[in-house]
Amino acid sequence: MKAVRFQRFGGPEVLEIVDLPDPHPGPGQVRIAVRAAGVNPSDWKKRQGLMDEELPQTLGYEAAGVVDELGAGVADVAVGDRVFGFCTEGAAQAELAVLSYYAPVPPSLDLPGAAALPAAVETSTRALDQLGVEGGGTLLVNGASGSVGSAAVQLAVARGARVIGTAGPANHEYLRSLGAEPVAYGEGLVERVRALAPDGVDLALDVAGSGVLPELIGLAGGAEHVVTIADFTGAQQHGVRFSRGDSGRALQVLAGIGELTESGRFSLPVAQTFPLTAVAEAHRVGERGHAPGKLVLVVGPPAAEEG
Repeated sequence: MKAVRFQRFGGPEVLEIVDLPDPHPGPGQVRIAVRAAGVNPSDWKKRQGLMDEELPQTLGYEAAGVVDELGAGVADVAVGDRVFGFCTEGAAQAELAVLSYYAPVPPSLDLPGAAALPAAVETSTRALDQLGVEGGGTLLVNGASGSVGSAAVQLAVARGARVIGTAGPANHEYLRSLGAEPVAYGEGLVERVRALAPDGVDLALDVAGSGVLPELIGLAGGAEHVVTIADFTGAQQHGVRFSRGDSGRALQVLAGIGELTESGRFSLPVAQTFPLTAVAEAHRVGERGHAPGKLVLVVGPPAAEEG
């Protein structure tokens, strides 16, 4: 099968499309013919050598496609079903991928739209659970217009929370459409938030990692009311919890996000799609940032051909 791989650390130019042996599912796993795979900031961090030291490395933790092989004991899906989920081996950006955690694709979504979901909804759900977000409180999301931020906004609104979200002015209307009250990031952030919430907020989630943890702590009334997914150093300095996948993933969200999607209470736009062979360009676009929604690699025949 064709797959994305790199054999040295560096810029997008180190990414290659190579032939690798076809994977096969173990017990409880399924293999899919990949039709779409999400692209995430962790991909370019891995490529730059900021996460894992071993070489070579494959890429991709989330994908959607059509089941073509079942592992032992799998009875909840059949060959030919459309599913999306997590490839824990980190090799989803390929023609075939083994999913360890999966769910049926919501009927209203195409496969690129489904591939955009797993990492964003798991990361945001995990952080909201760690914060204890529920109805009646006010949550501040720093970096609310990206894929994880917008997922967090919608999931918090669905829990009954009031949400204030930071974003550039161009994305304020988008945040309003998700149910958040937008404020601009940058100098004067605290004053802008207090104009909406004079007594501060109950909880704060830092998705952007833009060095504002002290301000978030002040607004939320203490470091214990703040979680960051993007500022590991700042979390250590200021006593804030850093949310990471190895501290327990919120994998149950895969089964539940379909209902929210079908009811119109959750959507995650795909900002741009790229063929698998253009993965380097996807990295360049992703590293520039600013586009609301998700970057997705499209693999194989058009999703419309799948039933």
